[in-house]
Amino acid sequence: MSEINISVEVDRGDREPQPDFVKLERIRKHYGSVVALDDVSLDIREGEFVTLLGPSGSGKTTCLRAIAGMMTPDGGKLSIAGRDLSSVPMNRRNIGMVFQNYSLFPHLTVAQNVGYPLRVRRIGRSEAQARVERALSLVRLDTYGDRRPAELSGGQQQRIALARAVVFEPDVLLLDEPLSALDRVLREEMQLELRRIHREIGTTMVCVTHDRTEALTMSERVVVMRDGRIVQDAPPEQIYLQPESRFVAEFLGEVNIVAMTASNDGRPFQDEAGRTLALEPSSPAGSNGAVDLVVRVEHVGLKPAKEAVDDGHRWRGEIREALFLGDAVRMVVDCHPHVLVARLPIERAIGLKPGDIVDIDLAMRMPMVFAR
Repeated sequence: MSEINISVEVDRGDREPQPDFVKLERIRKHYGSVVALDDVSLDIREGEFVTLLGPSGSGKTTCLRAIAGMMTPDGGKLSIAGRDLSSVPMNRRNIGMVFQNYSLFPHLTVAQNVGYPLRVRRIGRSEAQARVERALSLVRLDTYGDRRPAELSGGQQQRIALARAVVFEPDVLLLDEPLSALDRVLREEMQLELRRIHREIGTTMVCVTHDRTEALTMSERVVVMRDGRIVQDAPPEQIYLQPESRFVAEFLGEVNIVAMTASNDGRPFQDEAGRTLALEPSSPAGSNGAVDLVVRVEHVGLKPAKEAVDDGHRWRGEIREALFLGDAVRMVVDCHPHVLVARLPIERAIGLKPGDIVDIDLAMRMPMVFAR
């Protein structure tokens, strides 16, 4: 069978994708005294895969609902492909949606489920059948058309929901916690599938999740939200390695946080036990010289202490706990007055065990420093 051909690609021709294909301008939404969206502005490039990431109550789902037309903002402007949709109802926005619960019709076959949006739009039978076949081929379930949803696994049902969402060639595809109902193995498989499908059809995709791994794996851009605002918007690698706040650093993975104080010239930094760490002069410090040193657990280096004598300035500690994780070992190290955590690949953990005295490298990669 031929590959699915989405018109958004065909119509694009040789022109450059629109840089502000989906544009939110100072969108506001209140629920009583609760501020769900606080002047949110966001530009999404045509054909881009963007994920809204944040904890519960951050505003990410409300933002998605505003794009979909499922909620009317209290203020601001929303446009797609240059068309102002601020007051346009959901059924006239040409937007596809995939929900976490799939929302398949149990009494219809897979083909009928996928074809339902075409039936609503009164697409001719022959064309509808061809589109359904292409959509099922896209999600690699082209032989499942006669089955019922109850006969499918969770991952297969999610693929059918995805096929149904793209079969009518939407301008934008919205994904609302699409993988949260799947187990870990299926979730990881579907992350790769969503990336493949996005590459093949080129549709603009906006996903909402609270799972950092999903966001980092699938997206071209990650938009982190907190308390109804965007706190950082950047490519996955940048947002993980160069977070702009301690909140973003902590939300994107397990970290160690060490309180330190800057010397008069800004370096080196010193902890309360007198241990020092040379950092870049540009590292921020508070008005009192106080900073938080933030180091991801996988960026902590451990090695057996070579010298028995500790001069009091070394970053040295005793391994208290070692937890085997399969692909890594999570080690808890007592470095009084701090308790540090390191996640070591198996090959770097060989020979290290609870009770060992180790030298600790907190600057194996450039650590993050935030004013306190």
